Amino acid sequence: MKVGELARAAGVTAETVRHYTREGLLSPSRNPDNGYQLYDRGDLNRLRFIQRARTLGFSVKEISDILEHADQGDSPCPLVRDLLAQRLPTIRQRIAELEALAARMEQALDTWRDMPDGVPDGHSLCRLIENLPDGECAGPRTPTGGCQ
Repeated sequence: MKVGELARAAGVTAETVRHYTREGLLSPSRNPDNGYQLYDRGDLNRLRFIQRARTLGFSVKEISDILEHADQGDSPCPLVRDLLAQRLPTIRQRIAELEALAARMEQALDTWRDMPDGVPDGHSLCRLIENLPDGECAGPRTPTGGCQ
């Protein structure tokens, strides 16, 4: 299969196939006559695996490590479990931060619903933000509780 054929079979763009090839995740052979990269059924299976791993949040580097284990005949499953177990608390924390941000945004929109728009006058840029009550942030808080 050529790049476009593999891309269609996997439901990705040709550029995605080229990117994973440049990153070393796919290793096509070369047609000796025209130099085209040629992919086989194994490359299609590997590309589908890469897609599944990406849906779990694995980086290209992590996927490369996983594939390297498999290519050497070692089970990558312990590595996969460890990587997800390490990342999950960070993801949960980020979700909590985003939920808090969404709540602050909703509260600000409710507060601002009937407020007039102001025009910058040299002393004020946007009265909506400037009139946020003290202690509220427009974005996530820092680990010390301040606004970012």
